[in-house]
Amino acid sequence: MASCSKWLAGLMLLAAALACSLPAASRAQLQVGFYNTSCPTAEALVRQAVVAAVANNSGLAAGLIRLHFHDCFVRGCDASVLIFSPNGTAERDAAPNNPSLRGFEVIDAAKAAVEAACPRTVSCADILAFAARDSVNLTGNSFYQVPAGRRDGNVSIDTDAFTLPGPNLTATQLVDGFKLRNLTAEEMVILSGSHTIGRSHCASFLFKNRERLANGTISPAYQALLEALCPPTTGRFTPITTEIDVSTPATLDNNYYKLLPLNLGLHFSDDQLIRNATLLPFVDAFAANETLWKEKFVAAMIKMGNIDVLTGARGEIRLNCSAVNPSSSSSSSSAGRMIETVFPGAGGEVAAS
Repeated sequence: MASCSKWLAGLMLLAAALACSLPAASRAQLQVGFYNTSCPTAEALVRQAVVAAVANNSGLAAGLIRLHFHDCFVRGCDASVLIFSPNGTAERDAAPNNPSLRGFEVIDAAKAAVEAACPRTVSCADILAFAARDSVNLTGNSFYQVPAGRRDGNVSIDTDAFTLPGPNLTATQLVDGFKLRNLTAEEMVILSGSHTIGRSHCASFLFKNRERLANGTISPAYQALLEALCPPTTGRFTPITTEIDVSTPATLDNNYYKLLPLNLGLHFSDDQLIRNATLLPFVDAFAANETLWKEKFVAAMIKMGNIDVLTGARGEIRLNCSAVNPSSSSSSSSAGRMIETVFPGAGGEVAAS
């Protein structure tokens, strides 16, 4: 017994010694104020870029929130959605993201400002999380502290993006998809409320809504307006879009939930929230209490921002948000195909790794 106790004590001491021998960053978790010492102006610089962009185009606020969501739901919150591929085989090129994602130029502007102040310090993943928070604040007057310390990934594969929740999913499929990211059914409904701002392409709703019209789950007058807006030859790259929230499309509020019982949800997936007995009470609660929804939305955004993050020695601090660093540039294979990443060459040209 004594020898066993000594062995356990020795094992515990060894584990403690190994932990202490690791760099502090490798043991770190996300924390509020992560850059207070290393780059105290980081969050302010990101906010300046977001404010300037949204003042010029109010729709970019919704775009930045969605960009953060689509980043976190594929490979975790590692800025992989920002990586550009000359072959068109990165996440941003996949149908769930292209042509609908926007806001890349805002992140690039924020990164340039941050790099000028604090070179090689602030990750693109954190900049994206800050930008999403600032967009929430500008459109909904809700502010929250963003735990930071994420590092950037160096892999981005188009096929990975097809795991994103799509506009034609059933309630069960939506719940299951969020569960895979450790988000609850309620949190799925909460985060769906971000559809109260932003726009959607015709291909995301037009054809599925014809089925809804046939079964009486969309307002006939609303569908008639959508049919008049979208050409009959609508395809993936048809550039026509419409507001998701027809009442207050530029304000992050709870009107999204109020529209659903009126059969004015734009997407099939939006409408599904009121067709499920488990989800409907959440919709009713948030429609009745905007303050409740905003409080829960902030909490859900923070939780989503923690999905499969890279911290410590994992990942890198990307110098250019659209490209992995040259020293760590890697190619990944998917179904036998090589995925290339790029980085700026001398004179601004693009070189493939």
